[in-house]
Parts: sequence; structure tokens; C-alpha cells
Amino acid sequence: MSTSLRVAIADDDRVQLERIASFLRDLGHEVVAAVGAGHDLIAACEQHAPNLVIADIVLPDMLGLEAISAIQDIRPTPIIVISAYDDPEYIQRAKSGNVMAYLVKPVTQENLGTNIELALYRFEELHALREEASALQERLAARKLIERAKGILMHRTGLTESEAHRRLQQLASTKNRKLVEIAAAIIDADDALGPPQ
Repeated sequence: MSTSLRVAIADDDRVQLERIASFLRDLGHEVVAAVGAGHDLIAACEQHAPNLVIADIVLPDMLGLEAISAIQDIRPTPIIVISAYDDPEYIQRAKSGNVMAYLVKPVTQENLGTNIELALYRFEELHALREEASALQERLAARKLIERAKGILMHRTGLTESEAHRRLQQLASTKNRKLVEIAAAIIDADDALGPPQ
């Protein structure tokens, strides 16, 4: 991996924490925080804005998944969970907590390196899908506004659907505004005027 990451790690086992920090440095990454508790991890993520978080699933003050949820609320970040437990319940909770990889202790440098690449890939893929879904929702909302505005023009002026659409396009061109902005203005005007007499 050629990209150097800023990594925050949390594990209440000091030996494991130092071991993972050493692996990360050997892999070319910067450890910005190495803490033993969930609240400390949250604070470190607020302060350092890491590109990756690695956390034990069980921390002394809270479940690692609770800390991860708080971190995701601050700033979406790729997460790798480590655990001494290969427990199906923990794995299921990790899946629903947007965890990108789950490692069972003992963690090796090779295993960690591979899972970092996987976690980053999954995170970028998820981010791209969310952006695409957001863009589709915006287009659908715009389409609904345009259809509603066409309906208003048809009802108030007797235009056909294609004529109403052309009228919207002409207004957008004349006013140098987006079609959806013109549609929203027509809807607002219609709401203000009320039903035709």
C-alpha cells in the first residue's frame, strides 16, 4: 500500500495496542492516537481526524461499537474492529455498525495490511454508492417538482403536457435559471394565488 494513513487505535490490552501501533508504523502509517478506552478514542478522533480507526470490540468504558457509532456521527471514517471473540453476535453488530473489516486476535502485520486495503476499498465503494443514491434522490425530487409545475401550467393555461414542458424550458432559458428552480417558483406562485377562479 502506497498511501500513508493517519490511524487512531483503541485496545485496553497495552501489549496488543503497542503491537498494532508497531505494525502500522512498519506498514508506513502514522499512529495519531493509541488509547485504551472508548471515550478517549472518540476524543482522539475529534482532535486528529484520522483516515482509519482500529478498535477492539470491547473496551473498558463502552463497547467499541458504541465508540465507533459516535465517531461515524462526527465524521464518516473506515473502521476495522479487532476482537478476541469470533462471536456471531459481535460480528452481526459489527456489520450493522458500518465496520469495514473484523479481525480476530492475534493480529499479524500481514493480516492487518490486507484488511486495511480491504477496509479502505469497501469504505470508498460505500461512499460512492451513498453519493450516487443522494444524486438519484435529488434528481427524483427535481423531476417531481417539474411534473407538478407542468400540471399547474396545464391546469391554469390549458397547455398540453409537451407545451407546458416547453414553456418551462423557455422560462429557464430566458431567466438563465435551472428548470427545477423555475418549477419551484411556479409552484410557490400557484400556492400563493390559490385555486383559479
